[in-house]
Amino acid sequence: MEIVIRKALPEEAYEYTSCHISCWQSAYRGIVPDEFLDNMPAEIARRTERFRQLLSEPDFDSYCVMYGDRMIGLLTFGKNRDEDKPYSGEIGGMYLVGEFWDKGYGGKMMDFAKNELKRMGYDEVSLWVLEENARARRFYERHGFVFDGAKKEIHIGKPLIEIRYSLAL
Repeated sequence: MEIVIRKALPEEAYEYTSCHISCWQSAYRGIVPDEFLDNMPAEIARRTERFRQLLSEPDFDSYCVMYGDRMIGLLTFGKNRDEDKPYSGEIGGMYLVGEFWDKGYGGKMMDFAKNELKRMGYDEVSLWVLEENARARRFYERHGFVFDGAKKEIHIGKPLIEIRYSLAL
């Protein structure tokens, strides 16, 4: 079965949130503390409201990845939020439920995002990835992204380092 990538709607915020939690629990196990990941479902109401607001904002395009009637992934992109990249696009989030990894869907999501950002007029795109997330880093590198030297510390249950990857479109 093929996937369909389409705009996510504010009224799908609960399903979007559930998918987001599942994706995070797959992608970040062993990187983000288990306690943080395991407690995410307990905050589903607050997270759903946050996503309902996000899905209503015009600045970042939010998409869902559908496999039949099931939401299996999320994709957000738009104008870069980094001060040193004012004319670039940014992939703000790209997540796929773990059971759908290694089936080519991530590549289709990446191609979709790059094509849309190019259509929007951007000639460069960047994204942030956890330095410890070797799997995601290999994926981005296979798609032409390179570490551009930028790093920042974030806190998700513990201090973590994010690194920025960039790609000319």
